[in-house]
Amino acid sequence: MTEHPIHWETEGTSRVPFALYTDEDRHKKELERFFYKSHWSYVGLEAEIPNPGDFKRTVVGERSVIMTRATDGQIHVVENVCAHRGMQFCRERHGNKNEFVCPYHQWSYTLKGDLQGVPFRRGVRQDGKVNGGMPADFDPKDHGLTALKVATRGGVVFASFDHNVESLEDFMGPTILKYFDRLFNGRKLVVLGYNRQRIPGNWKLMQENIKDPYHPGLLHTWFVTFGLWRADNKSELRMDAHHRHAAMVSTRGSAGQATGQASQVTQVSSFKESMQLNDPSFLDIVPEDWWKMEDQMPSAVMMTLFPSVIFQQQVNSVSTRHIQPDGHGAFDFVWTHFGFEDDTPEMHERRLRQSNLFGPAGFVSADDGEVIEFSQQAFETKPAHRMLVELGGRDVGETDHMVTETLIRGMYEYWRKVMEA
Repeated sequence: MTEHPIHWETEGTSRVPFALYTDEDRHKKELERFFYKSHWSYVGLEAEIPNPGDFKRTVVGERSVIMTRATDGQIHVVENVCAHRGMQFCRERHGNKNEFVCPYHQWSYTLKGDLQGVPFRRGVRQDGKVNGGMPADFDPKDHGLTALKVATRGGVVFASFDHNVESLEDFMGPTILKYFDRLFNGRKLVVLGYNRQRIPGNWKLMQENIKDPYHPGLLHTWFVTFGLWRADNKSELRMDAHHRHAAMVSTRGSAGQATGQASQVTQVSSFKESMQLNDPSFLDIVPEDWWKMEDQMPSAVMMTLFPSVIFQQQVNSVSTRHIQPDGHGAFDFVWTHFGFEDDTPEMHERRLRQSNLFGPAGFVSADDGEVIEFSQQAFETKPAHRMLVELGGRDVGETDHMVTETLIRGMYEYWRKVMEA
């Protein structure tokens, strides 16, 4: 692996080189250090595999894995690579099975990943003698699927190839854990549906996007027009001690729909003064008891758990967003929209309706995929250049306002440390 040196203009991270997004060797090093060692990755929700035999195929980094619920009810995550000849044997995204069988040579595995069957293991009797077969010292116990370490909390499943990884709680840290437990507070989760999209941009750009409070009221004109996310909302930005994870917290103001006139303070106006929704039920927002934190009732909390997942609460819509890298210049982005088992029928419909604000064709989120693609195109043509991340200063720290890029600077502070850059 040959890395081209990166030139940072400063000791800090307020000027991020384009080369971070364009070098394939560096991307492979990121996979090893962020996805395969010392980190937890999101793999799914317990609600996706409620019954024994249920499974879901997903990824950790660029490695295909399978989340299963075994016959004893326990959750396992195994690598989707046959121990015999390395085939990715599971092709379905979801399903229910008693065992996994590789179609190439019919090796079979339990839902825990243990090897349980090898055709012709003891050879074939022919002309009065036994021909072939596995060596006498072949032990199926030594040839199971690669098992990942698994941790669950609040109905969310994480996995790591690194069995010496710190606890999930220590990985999150107390600040982010507080916001995680607010959303995943023990109520049984119900999956409402999925969106999938492929974005032709570097995977880090999506982590940046959800650590960036600068753009929502500017790029997402829908947000500011209908008052859901404004720079002048009561807000705060929080990080873990390593500055890798973050929470953007916003409380919807009393202004409601913007008037179309720019505020003298924020200079942010709606896209069009006369803009109205044909279906006002999209803004049928009902505060929920679980929103409350101390003396606040945040209407939006966007959590980034580095490197693999975003946990979203935007008014009544809640979802996970799984980042699945594919080379340095693309990633798959999988949304899992969910609700809670004790939701009323009205809240169930409200969550489904509001989920249309997000996803690949959402009123809001469609913008993000497009600007990430356009950014990547520019990076590829000018890899020696750099971007400016100096809104709110050049340092890293938590704030009680949105007019800053401190969370992005914090993420790259951590990136430089781990990547020894």
